[in-house]
Amino acid sequence: METYTIVIAVVAAVIGFAVALGLKGILGSKKLKDAAAEAEKMVKAAQNEADGLIKEAGIEAKDILFRMKSEFESEAKETRSELKKLERRLIQKEENIDRKTDLFEQREKEIARKEQSLSDRDKSVSSKEEKYNALLEEQKAQLERISTLTAEQAKELLIRAMENEARYEGAKLIKRIENEAKEDADKKAKKIIATAIQRYSGDFIAERTVSVVQLPGDEMKGRIIGREGRNIRAIEAATGIDLIIDDTPEAVILSGFNPVRREVARLALIKLISDGRIHPARIEDVVKKVGQEVDTVIKEAGEQAAFDLGVHGIHAELIKYLGRLKYRTSYAQNVLQHSVEVGALCGMMASELGLKEKLARRMGLLHDIGKAIDHEVEGPHAVIGSKLAKKFGESAAVVHAIGAHHEDVPPSTVYALLVQAADGLSGARPGARKELLENYIRRIEDLEGIANGFNGVANTYAIQAGREIRVIVESDKVSDEESVLLSRDIAKKIEESLTFPGQIKVTVIRETRAVEYANK
Repeated sequence: METYTIVIAVVAAVIGFAVALGLKGILGSKKLKDAAAEAEKMVKAAQNEADGLIKEAGIEAKDILFRMKSEFESEAKETRSELKKLERRLIQKEENIDRKTDLFEQREKEIARKEQSLSDRDKSVSSKEEKYNALLEEQKAQLERISTLTAEQAKELLIRAMENEARYEGAKLIKRIENEAKEDADKKAKKIIATAIQRYSGDFIAERTVSVVQLPGDEMKGRIIGREGRNIRAIEAATGIDLIIDDTPEAVILSGFNPVRREVARLALIKLISDGRIHPARIEDVVKKVGQEVDTVIKEAGEQAAFDLGVHGIHAELIKYLGRLKYRTSYAQNVLQHSVEVGALCGMMASELGLKEKLARRMGLLHDIGKAIDHEVEGPHAVIGSKLAKKFGESAAVVHAIGAHHEDVPPSTVYALLVQAADGLSGARPGARKELLENYIRRIEDLEGIANGFNGVANTYAIQAGREIRVIVESDKVSDEESVLLSRDIAKKIEESLTFPGQIKVTVIRETRAVEYANK
């Protein structure tokens, strides 16, 4: 307010000075008086105006001061509220810290108490251990005096007894685990195989490759041989097959490792005999035409096999190799028919297991593809077939299943095991294969001889055409648990010693008979 007063006074002085200067030049006293009066009025008006301004400034200053005071009090109130909240939080934290401190102290006391208890127990255990060791030493000394055995001898006897007991318990455990596993696995496996067999019905007797050509008469042998043997040499040179003409009446035998060439030679010879014109030029012409016909038949046979199984996308060369299996036999079983059968069985079992049916059929169809060229390349047909399949773009799973179906490669997929099972099933079913009587008898004798070579075996009988061997043991020498181990040992010995298709079941039979006679 004092500032406003000074300002107003200055303004009034300036106005008065200006008025005085303005009136200085006025002449005459009247005019001077009038001017002075006018100036006085102006000063009073200025004074009044200044007083009004001073009052307004004072009122405005009071308003500003009031607002500043109100804002200060509001901020102070908020600050006090925040401080109270912080104070309450600090008090809560302090209480939590106090509680945690109490808990830590309790835990420390509990840990200290447990440590003391463990220490006391350790001391007690140590003292008891010393006492027991002393007793054991005393008992050992007494046992040595009583049994006249040294500690090493007694230890050896004890170890031997424990080993026998462990073997006995192990055999019991193996038997129990096998029974539990077989109870479920056998049911499912039998169901899958039975379903597959019911859904597929193959020929009971398989086709055989004919290697003998019947002649209309023995005079035809001379015409086949020709002058100085030129006809027979021309046939052998054109076909790569040896012709054996002996005392067999009205027949010529064809000999050769390549079944396709043997078939070409057979068909060409039949045509030459029916035509009657047999000479080197005619022989070459007929063999060439028959070779083309056989190639067509081979291709059609491979395509038909793939079509029958619904397998598509096989390389054209693989189709040809597949068709060549039409002229290949294994134990008198046609290999192409066998491959189709294995493919069908694989697909059926895969569908039962929820696997890819088409992939399984493809593996089964191609599993014996190596037999089409195994007489030309060294090595097992499974390995040859896997390399052939890989060469013509088959997937790694198919290549592995082909190579593993005879354990030449360890099987690592379910599909490979399916191919093994289907292959054994196709070859082992009655009527599928033909075996020479001598080989059959020798295999039966070898089976029975292997089983008879084990201790405790009384009698051995090979049944079901050598698919099962039943071993009767002496009950006083072999226990029930040991019979489990014996069956396993016999099966392992058979696998190591013999070569056979499919599988051989080993059954160990143990029985105890008590016989008594009543006399009177």
